[in-house]
Amino acid sequence: MRALASPASCKGVLSAVEAAMALTAGMRLAGLDAEELPVADGGEGTAEVLAAARGGEWRLAAVSDPLGRVVAARYLVLEDGTVVVEAAEAIGLSRLREDERDPLRATSRGLGELVLAAAAAASGPILVCLGDSATVDGGAGLRVVVGDSLAGRELVGLCDVRNPLLGERGAARGFGPQKGASPVEVEELEARLAAMEELRPYAALPGAGAAGGLGAALAALGGELVSGAGFVLERIGFRGLACDAHLVVTGEGTVDGSSTEGKAVGEVARICGEEGVRCAVFGGRVLAAPSGVETYALSGDPGRAADDLVELGEKLGGALLGFA
Repeated sequence: MRALASPASCKGVLSAVEAAMALTAGMRLAGLDAEELPVADGGEGTAEVLAAARGGEWRLAAVSDPLGRVVAARYLVLEDGTVVVEAAEAIGLSRLREDERDPLRATSRGLGELVLAAAAAASGPILVCLGDSATVDGGAGLRVVVGDSLAGRELVGLCDVRNPLLGERGAARGFGPQKGASPVEVEELEARLAAMEELRPYAALPGAGAAGGLGAALAALGGELVSGAGFVLERIGFRGLACDAHLVVTGEGTVDGSSTEGKAVGEVARICGEEGVRCAVFGGRVLAAPSGVETYALSGDPGRAADDLVELGEKLGGALLGFA
C-alpha cells in the first residue's frame, strides 16, 4: 500500500514542503510506504515546490519591498534554463507588518526588479507566480521597471485565482480588504485600475485580477496567464504519481469555497476524482470541501500544526494498512 502526501502550504504556519514532511513522517510511523509531493498554485511557496520536484539553483537579488525598502529576494533557476519568480518574495503581504499594509501606496516595482534579475540569469522562459501580493497597483510599478526589456522572452503568469481585473470579484473589491484597504480605499483602487487604458484589453481574462492586477499587467507585456495549480501539478508529474497511490492526502490552512476555485487543493481533488484515487483533505479549519473527498479538521492551533499532521498521517496510514 502506498500513499502520496501532497499538501499545499498552511500560510504563515507550515510551508507545503514542511507539511508534506510531517504527513509522511506519520504515515511511515504506521509502516506505510509514503512519498512527499507537495503542491502549489502560484502563491507563496510555489518555487519551493518546483525545486523539491525538479531541482534547480536558488539565487538572490536586492529588490524593493512593497513600501520601497531594499530587501533580499530569491528566485529559482531550473536545469532547463527556466526561471521562477514569486511576487510574494518581493512584494508579498508577508513582507509587511499588519499595521504597514497600505495598498494605496504599495508598489509592484520590486517584482519588476526581481523579474529583470532572473531574466538576466538564464535565457529560458520566465515563470512569474502571482499570489499573496500586498499590492493593488495593476502592475504599474512592475511595468515601469520592466518596460520593453522582456520583448521576445516567453513570459508565463501562474495565477492562483481566476478573477477578472474589475468588479465585485476583481483585484480591488475582491482582494483589497485583505490587503488593508478600507471600503473607501477599495473604491479608489477600483477607479485607479479602471483608468489604466493599457490594461483594458486584458481586464476580463481569467486571472487578470490576480495579485492586485499583476495578471493583467503581465498579459499587457505579452505574457500568457495560466492556472498556477494546473501548471505546477503537470510540471511535478502529479497525475502519474497519484495513479500509482492508494491514498492521496492534501490540504491547507483553511479549506473553504475558494479551495475549488483555482487552488492546488481543489486541483488535487479533481484529478483524484478523475482517476478514481482515494483523497483525504485536511485543514486547520474546514468550512467547505471539494466533493468526493474525506475531510479532516485539525486542531487549528498553529503551534500544533506539524504534530497534528504527523498524527493524521499515522492515523490514515494505520487505517489504510488495516483495511489492506
